[in-house]
Amino acid sequence: MRQLIGILLAAVLAAFAAPAPAQTFPTRPLKLLVAYPPGGASDLLARLVAEALAKRLGQPVVVENRAGANGNVAGEAAAHAEPDGYTLLLGPSSVFTINPHLYAKMQFDPLKDFVPIASLVQNELVLTANTQLTAGMDFKAFIEFARTSKPPLFYASIGIGSEHHLAMELLKRAAGIDLTHVPYRGGGPAALGVIGGSAAAMFGGGSAVHLVKSGQLHALAVTGPTRSKVLPDLPTIAEFYPGYDVTLWQGLFAPAGTPPAVVARLRQEAAAVRVLPEIAQKLAAAGAGEPWVLSNAEFAARIRADYAKFGHVIDEIGAKVQ
Repeated sequence: MRQLIGILLAAVLAAFAAPAPAQTFPTRPLKLLVAYPPGGASDLLARLVAEALAKRLGQPVVVENRAGANGNVAGEAAAHAEPDGYTLLLGPSSVFTINPHLYAKMQFDPLKDFVPIASLVQNELVLTANTQLTAGMDFKAFIEFARTSKPPLFYASIGIGSEHHLAMELLKRAAGIDLTHVPYRGGGPAALGVIGGSAAAMFGGGSAVHLVKSGQLHALAVTGPTRSKVLPDLPTIAEFYPGYDVTLWQGLFAPAGTPPAVVARLRQEAAAVRVLPEIAQKLAAAGAGEPWVLSNAEFAARIRADYAKFGHVIDEIGAKVQ
Protein backbone atom coordinates (compact mmCIF):
# COMPACT_ATOMS: atom_id res chain seq x y z
CA MET A 1 0.00 0.00 0.00
CA ARG A 2 2.80 2.40 0.91
CA GLN A 3 4.45 1.65 -2.42
CA LEU A 4 1.20 2.38 -4.30
CA ILE A 5 0.71 5.64 -2.43
CA GLY A 6 4.29 6.59 -3.24
CA ILE A 7 3.77 5.93 -6.93
CA LEU A 8 0.55 7.98 -7.00
CA LEU A 9 2.19 10.84 -5.11
CA ALA A 10 5.12 10.86 -7.51
CA ALA A 11 2.74 10.95 -10.50
CA VAL A 12 0.81 13.89 -9.03
CA LEU A 13 4.00 15.82 -8.30
CA ALA A 14 5.29 15.13 -11.80
CA ALA A 15 2.05 16.40 -13.31
CA PHE A 16 2.30 19.64 -11.37
CA ALA A 17 5.99 19.99 -12.15
CA ALA A 18 5.59 19.40 -15.92
CA PRO A 19 5.39 22.68 -17.85
CA ALA A 20 2.10 23.39 -19.67
CA PRO A 21 2.12 23.32 -23.50
CA ALA A 22 1.68 27.09 -23.69
CA GLN A 23 4.76 27.59 -21.50
CA THR A 24 7.01 25.38 -23.61
CA PHE A 25 5.53 26.13 -27.04
CA PRO A 26 7.27 26.67 -29.38
CA THR A 27 10.56 24.83 -29.09
CA ARG A 28 11.30 24.63 -32.82
CA PRO A 29 10.49 26.51 -36.06
CA LEU A 30 6.90 26.82 -37.31
CA LYS A 31 5.59 26.51 -40.87
CA LEU A 32 3.06 28.91 -42.36
CA LEU A 33 1.41 27.48 -45.48
CA VAL A 34 0.21 29.98 -48.09
CA ALA A 35 -2.34 29.12 -50.76
CA TYR A 36 -0.84 31.25 -53.53
CA PRO A 37 2.53 31.66 -55.31
CA PRO A 38 5.25 34.08 -54.18
CA GLY A 39 4.92 37.73 -55.11
CA GLY A 40 1.21 38.34 -54.58
CA ALA A 41 -0.80 39.97 -51.80
CA SER A 42 -1.18 36.71 -49.85
CA ASP A 43 2.55 36.08 -49.97
CA LEU A 44 3.28 39.61 -48.77
CA LEU A 45 0.85 39.19 -45.86
CA ALA A 46 2.33 35.80 -44.97
CA ARG A 47 5.87 37.13 -44.81
CA LEU A 48 4.88 40.16 -42.76
CA VAL A 49 2.95 38.01 -40.29
CA ALA A 50 5.66 35.33 -40.18
CA GLU A 51 8.37 37.86 -39.38
CA ALA A 52 6.34 39.50 -36.63
CA LEU A 53 5.20 36.18 -35.14
CA ALA A 54 8.76 34.88 -35.10
CA LYS A 55 9.88 37.82 -32.98
CA ARG A 56 7.09 37.24 -30.47
CA LEU A 57 7.37 33.45 -30.35
CA GLY A 58 11.15 33.30 -30.28
CA GLN A 59 11.28 30.78 -33.13
CA PRO A 60 11.51 31.13 -36.92
CA VAL A 61 8.25 31.00 -38.87
CA VAL A 62 8.98 29.60 -42.32
CA VAL A 63 6.62 30.53 -45.17
CA GLU A 64 5.82 27.72 -47.61
CA ASN A 65 3.87 28.52 -50.79
CA ARG A 66 1.54 25.65 -51.73
CA ALA A 67 -0.40 27.04 -54.69
CA GLY A 68 -3.13 25.15 -56.52
CA ALA A 69 -6.85 24.33 -56.70
CA ASN A 70 -7.96 27.76 -55.46
CA GLY A 71 -6.25 27.20 -52.12
CA ASN A 72 -7.16 23.54 -51.63
CA VAL A 73 -3.57 22.30 -51.99
CA ALA A 74 -2.38 24.36 -49.02
CA GLY A 75 -5.60 23.69 -47.13
CA GLU A 76 -5.27 19.92 -47.47
CA ALA A 77 -1.61 19.94 -46.41
CA ALA A 78 -2.38 22.01 -43.31
CA ALA A 79 -5.51 20.04 -42.42
CA HIS A 80 -3.56 16.76 -42.45
CA ALA A 81 -0.57 18.12 -40.53
CA GLU A 82 0.17 17.11 -36.95
CA PRO A 83 -2.15 19.22 -34.73
CA ASP A 84 0.62 20.56 -32.52
CA GLY A 85 0.67 24.24 -33.51
CA TYR A 86 3.80 23.96 -35.63
CA THR A 87 1.96 23.99 -38.97
CA LEU A 88 -0.39 26.90 -39.62
CA LEU A 89 -2.45 28.00 -42.60
CA LEU A 90 -2.83 31.51 -43.93
CA GLY A 91 -6.36 30.78 -45.08
CA PRO A 92 -8.13 32.81 -47.76
CA SER A 93 -11.90 33.13 -47.44
CA SER A 94 -12.47 31.10 -50.61
CA VAL A 95 -11.10 27.91 -49.04
CA PHE A 96 -13.65 28.06 -46.23
CA THR A 97 -16.71 29.66 -47.82
CA ILE A 98 -16.63 28.84 -51.55
CA ASN A 99 -14.58 25.73 -52.28
CA PRO A 100 -16.73 23.33 -50.24
CA HIS A 101 -19.67 24.20 -52.51
CA LEU A 102 -17.69 24.57 -55.73
CA TYR A 103 -15.49 21.47 -55.78
CA ALA A 104 -17.15 18.12 -56.31
CA LYS A 105 -14.50 16.43 -54.14
CA MET A 106 -12.29 17.80 -51.40
CA GLN A 107 -9.92 15.76 -49.24
CA PHE A 108 -10.66 17.84 -46.15
CA ASP A 109 -13.54 19.70 -44.53
CA PRO A 110 -12.47 23.30 -43.86
CA LEU A 111 -15.15 23.93 -41.25
CA LYS A 112 -14.31 20.78 -39.26
CA ASP A 113 -10.60 20.31 -39.85
CA PHE A 114 -9.40 23.73 -38.67
CA VAL A 115 -9.64 25.93 -35.62
CA PRO A 116 -9.60 29.68 -36.35
CA ILE A 117 -6.72 31.48 -34.67
CA ALA A 118 -7.30 35.09 -35.78
CA SER A 119 -8.81 37.25 -38.48
CA LEU A 120 -6.00 39.13 -40.19
CA VAL A 121 -6.86 41.14 -43.30
CA GLN A 122 -9.91 42.11 -45.32
CA ASN A 123 -10.17 43.54 -48.80
CA GLU A 124 -13.22 44.76 -50.65
CA LEU A 125 -13.77 44.62 -54.40
CA VAL A 126 -14.36 47.52 -56.77
CA LEU A 127 -16.99 47.45 -59.50
CA THR A 128 -15.19 48.77 -62.57
CA ALA A 129 -16.30 49.28 -66.17
CA ASN A 130 -15.05 50.16 -69.62
CA THR A 131 -14.36 53.89 -69.63
CA GLN A 132 -15.90 54.66 -73.05
CA LEU A 133 -19.00 52.53 -72.62
CA THR A 134 -19.87 53.99 -69.22
CA ALA A 135 -18.47 57.52 -69.56
CA GLY A 136 -20.26 59.89 -67.19
CA MET A 137 -22.23 57.10 -65.48
CA ASP A 138 -22.49 56.62 -61.76
CA PHE A 139 -23.48 53.32 -60.16
CA LYS A 140 -27.22 53.94 -60.41
CA ALA A 141 -26.97 54.90 -64.08
CA PHE A 142 -24.91 51.80 -64.81
CA ILE A 143 -27.55 49.57 -63.24
CA GLU A 144 -30.25 51.16 -65.42
CA PHE A 145 -28.02 50.80 -68.46
CA ALA A 146 -27.48 47.12 -67.69
CA ARG A 147 -31.19 46.59 -67.10
CA THR A 148 -32.14 47.92 -70.53
CA SER A 149 -29.26 46.48 -72.56
CA LYS A 150 -30.29 43.92 -75.18
CA PRO A 151 -28.54 41.55 -75.44
CA PRO A 152 -27.23 41.57 -71.87
CA LEU A 153 -23.85 43.13 -71.22
CA PHE A 154 -20.83 40.86 -70.78
CA TYR A 155 -19.00 40.92 -67.48
CA ALA A 156 -15.53 39.55 -66.78
CA SER A 157 -14.24 37.67 -63.74
CA ILE A 158 -10.97 36.11 -62.67
CA GLY A 159 -12.53 32.65 -62.90
CA ILE A 160 -15.59 30.53 -62.22
CA GLY A 161 -16.49 30.44 -58.54
CA SER A 162 -14.19 33.31 -57.55
CA GLU A 163 -15.47 36.00 -55.19
CA HIS A 164 -15.27 38.34 -58.20
CA HIS A 165 -17.68 36.07 -60.11
CA LEU A 166 -20.05 35.55 -57.18
CA ALA A 167 -20.06 39.26 -56.31
CA MET A 168 -21.59 40.01 -59.71
CA GLU A 169 -24.09 37.18 -59.40
CA LEU A 170 -25.19 38.59 -56.04
CA LEU A 171 -25.48 42.06 -57.59
CA LYS A 172 -27.57 40.67 -60.46
CA ARG A 173 -30.02 39.24 -57.95
CA ALA A 174 -30.09 42.35 -55.76
CA ALA A 175 -30.62 44.74 -58.68
CA GLY A 176 -32.78 42.50 -60.87
CA ILE A 177 -30.48 42.78 -63.89
CA ASP A 178 -29.06 40.28 -66.35
CA LEU A 179 -25.42 40.08 -67.41
CA THR A 180 -23.47 37.36 -69.19
CA HIS A 181 -20.41 35.90 -67.48
CA VAL A 182 -17.06 35.71 -69.30
CA PRO A 183 -14.46 34.00 -67.07
CA TYR A 184 -10.79 34.82 -67.57
CA ARG A 185 -7.70 33.21 -66.10
CA GLY A 186 -6.73 35.81 -63.55
CA GLY A 187 -7.24 39.47 -62.78
CA GLY A 188 -4.80 40.82 -65.35
CA PRO A 189 -6.45 39.20 -68.39
CA ALA A 190 -9.93 40.09 -67.06
CA ALA A 191 -8.96 43.75 -66.65
CA LEU A 192 -7.52 43.83 -70.15
CA GLY A 193 -10.81 42.41 -71.42
CA VAL A 194 -12.76 45.25 -69.83
CA ILE A 195 -10.26 47.91 -70.89
CA GLY A 196 -10.39 46.65 -74.47
CA GLY A 197 -14.18 46.44 -74.55
CA SER A 198 -14.57 42.65 -74.75
CA ALA A 199 -16.51 42.90 -71.50
CA ALA A 200 -18.40 45.85 -70.05
CA ALA A 201 -17.57 45.50 -66.38
CA MET A 202 -15.91 43.43 -63.68
CA PHE A 203 -15.21 43.33 -59.98
CA GLY A 204 -11.53 43.86 -59.26
CA GLY A 205 -9.30 43.75 -56.20
CA GLY A 206 -6.35 45.89 -55.18
CA SER A 207 -4.77 45.84 -58.63
CA ALA A 208 -7.91 47.38 -60.12
CA VAL A 209 -7.45 50.48 -57.95
CA HIS A 210 -4.27 51.37 -59.81
CA LEU A 211 -6.08 51.00 -63.14
CA VAL A 212 -8.86 53.27 -61.89
CA LYS A 213 -6.43 55.93 -60.72
CA SER A 214 -4.58 55.80 -64.03
CA GLY A 215 -7.86 56.29 -65.92
CA GLN A 216 -7.88 52.89 -67.62
CA LEU A 217 -10.99 51.70 -65.79
CA HIS A 218 -14.07 53.55 -64.59
CA ALA A 219 -14.96 52.86 -60.95
CA LEU A 220 -18.62 52.71 -59.91
CA ALA A 221 -18.93 51.27 -56.38
CA VAL A 222 -17.30 49.07 -53.75
CA THR A 223 -18.53 45.83 -52.23
CA GLY A 224 -17.68 46.36 -48.55
CA PRO A 225 -20.00 47.51 -45.77
CA THR A 226 -18.27 50.91 -45.52
CA ARG A 227 -16.74 53.29 -48.05
CA SER A 228 -13.21 52.63 -49.23
CA LYS A 229 -10.35 54.54 -47.64
CA VAL A 230 -8.54 54.37 -50.98
CA LEU A 231 -11.52 55.49 -53.13
CA PRO A 232 -13.65 57.40 -50.60
CA ASP A 233 -15.88 59.09 -53.19
CA LEU A 234 -17.32 55.78 -54.37
CA PRO A 235 -20.57 54.57 -52.82
CA THR A 236 -20.94 51.11 -51.36
CA ILE A 237 -23.37 48.83 -53.15
CA ALA A 238 -25.05 48.40 -49.77
CA GLU A 239 -26.13 52.06 -49.93
CA PHE A 240 -28.47 51.01 -52.75
CA TYR A 241 -29.07 47.38 -51.80
CA PRO A 242 -28.91 47.00 -48.00
CA GLY A 243 -27.18 43.89 -46.81
CA TYR A 244 -24.96 43.53 -49.86
CA ASP A 245 -21.44 42.73 -48.68
CA VAL A 246 -18.69 40.83 -50.47
CA THR A 247 -15.44 41.12 -48.58
CA LEU A 248 -12.41 38.96 -49.23
CA TRP A 249 -10.57 38.06 -46.05
CA GLN A 250 -7.62 36.08 -44.81
CA GLY A 251 -7.08 34.54 -41.41
CA LEU A 252 -4.71 32.35 -39.45
CA PHE A 253 -5.76 28.74 -38.81
CA ALA A 254 -4.40 25.66 -37.03
CA PRO A 255 -5.38 22.03 -37.57
CA ALA A 256 -8.32 20.85 -35.46
CA GLY A 257 -7.11 19.05 -32.35
CA THR A 258 -4.34 21.52 -31.61
CA PRO A 259 -4.02 21.73 -27.78
CA PRO A 260 -6.15 24.54 -26.34
CA ALA A 261 -3.19 26.07 -24.53
CA VAL A 262 -1.23 26.27 -27.79
CA VAL A 263 -4.25 27.76 -29.58
CA ALA A 264 -4.53 30.37 -26.82
CA ARG A 265 -0.85 31.29 -27.18
CA LEU A 266 -1.13 31.60 -30.94
CA ARG A 267 -4.26 33.72 -30.61
CA GLN A 268 -2.55 36.03 -28.16
CA GLU A 269 0.45 36.61 -30.41
CA ALA A 270 -1.54 36.86 -33.66
CA ALA A 271 -3.85 39.44 -32.08
CA ALA A 272 -0.83 41.58 -31.25
CA VAL A 273 0.72 41.15 -34.70
CA ARG A 274 -2.33 42.12 -36.75
CA VAL A 275 -2.53 45.62 -35.25
CA LEU A 276 1.11 46.54 -35.82
CA PRO A 277 1.18 49.89 -37.68
CA GLU A 278 4.04 48.84 -39.95
CA ILE A 279 2.05 45.87 -41.24
CA ALA A 280 -0.98 48.05 -41.99
CA GLN A 281 1.23 50.55 -43.82
CA LYS A 282 2.90 47.93 -46.01
CA LEU A 283 -0.40 46.25 -46.85
CA ALA A 284 -1.98 49.58 -47.80
CA ALA A 285 0.99 50.56 -49.98
CA ALA A 286 0.68 47.29 -51.89
CA GLY A 287 -3.13 47.45 -52.18
CA ALA A 288 -3.29 44.21 -50.21
CA GLY A 289 -6.10 45.13 -47.81
CA GLU A 290 -6.26 46.42 -44.28
CA PRO A 291 -6.12 44.79 -40.83
CA TRP A 292 -9.31 42.98 -39.88
CA VAL A 293 -9.87 42.72 -36.14
CA LEU A 294 -12.67 40.46 -34.94
CA SER A 295 -13.14 38.53 -31.74
CA ASN A 296 -12.83 34.74 -31.94
CA ALA A 297 -16.61 34.38 -31.82
CA GLU A 298 -17.15 37.07 -34.46
CA PHE A 299 -14.61 35.45 -36.78
CA ALA A 300 -16.23 32.01 -36.45
CA ALA A 301 -19.67 33.54 -37.08
CA ARG A 302 -18.42 35.38 -40.19
CA ILE A 303 -17.01 32.16 -41.64
CA ARG A 304 -20.38 30.42 -41.19
CA ALA A 305 -22.33 33.36 -42.63
CA ASP A 306 -20.14 33.62 -45.75
CA TYR A 307 -20.27 29.84 -46.16
CA ALA A 308 -24.08 29.98 -46.26
CA LYS A 309 -24.23 33.07 -48.51
CA PHE A 310 -21.89 31.79 -51.19
CA GLY A 311 -23.26 28.28 -50.98
CA HIS A 312 -26.70 29.58 -51.85
CA VAL A 313 -25.61 31.49 -54.95
CA ILE A 314 -23.32 28.66 -56.15
CA ASP A 315 -26.24 26.24 -55.91
CA GLU A 316 -28.43 28.68 -57.84
CA ILE A 317 -26.03 29.11 -60.75
CA GLY A 318 -24.93 25.47 -60.72
CA ALA A 319 -21.19 26.20 -60.68
CA LYS A 320 -19.01 23.12 -60.14
CA VAL A 321 -15.34 22.23 -60.50
CA GLN A 322 -14.44 18.55 -60.83
